[in-house]
Amino acid sequence: MTNPGWGPAAEGGGRPPQPRCVRHPDRPTLLACTRCGRPFCPDCLQPAAVGHQCTDCVAEARRSTPQARTVAGAPMRSGRDTPLVTYVLIALNVVIFGITAAQSGSVMNNEQASRLFLDWALWPPMIAASGDYIRILGSGFLHFGILHLAVNMFALWIIGRDTELVLGRARYLAVYLVSILGGSAAVMMLQTDAVTAGASGAVFGLLGAQAVILLRMRRSPAPVLTIVALNVFISITIPGISLWGHLGGLVAGALATAALLYAPQVLGAGSDRARIVRTGWIALAAVAVLCALVVVLAVMRLRDQLGV
Repeated sequence: MTNPGWGPAAEGGGRPPQPRCVRHPDRPTLLACTRCGRPFCPDCLQPAAVGHQCTDCVAEARRSTPQARTVAGAPMRSGRDTPLVTYVLIALNVVIFGITAAQSGSVMNNEQASRLFLDWALWPPMIAASGDYIRILGSGFLHFGILHLAVNMFALWIIGRDTELVLGRARYLAVYLVSILGGSAAVMMLQTDAVTAGASGAVFGLLGAQAVILLRMRRSPAPVLTIVALNVFISITIPGISLWGHLGGLVAGALATAALLYAPQVLGAGSDRARIVRTGWIALAAVAVLCALVVVLAVMRLRDQLGV
């Protein structure tokens, strides 16, 4: 005869012991990770596409899932990333303008009596005679007056943000600097009788970059090309604007971006991520070297003309 209120069955309730959370052994739980099946408490589980997963499985899934990237290879994030390089470049141009304005005592004629402006402005004969190669890149951060600065910085703010998000920060900065180099190279070769300065060569380079990006995305570059054509017309019709600086920056920026986006597939980099990145950077470096060679040839020609 049995007694239902006494014995082992009554003490244990007839049920096996409840599982304990893997991370918190003091917490009994009836929940488990839908991926690995281990028991976890509610604090250790995260919602997933199917059921709930533990933090270990969520981290493993993130590592094994390829990250979405732009056509240039820059990582795509769920939120809108901050175009940090564009803002830093704008700030740097403003700071340099402030220095020249303080040295000259004028925001409208800051090129006068400013030592920094005199040392950095792009004047080809001075580069040939004295070897002041800092002018090649430094001139891209100088501006003739507050209006010149405002126009270029507004254009950089409009054009640079989206270009940076597509190219990624490092590639974007490289394209920007190569555009300055290309604009200076064109001036050195084709406009040797004028002093030039400004970020417009780099801005034109970013326009060229956007046109190439649109082509790579199989979209029409017509809107960008229309803006380019309008600005070229302005450069031709308004005195005092460096047409060759603009065109040189445009070509250099387009070539640098094409090197990043097209060279890996043209040169057979395949699907290896590291090889694609390496090939793109090597091709971009080749564009920079080409611009530098143009500068060298221009300097040699000017030295012959000056008898230096």
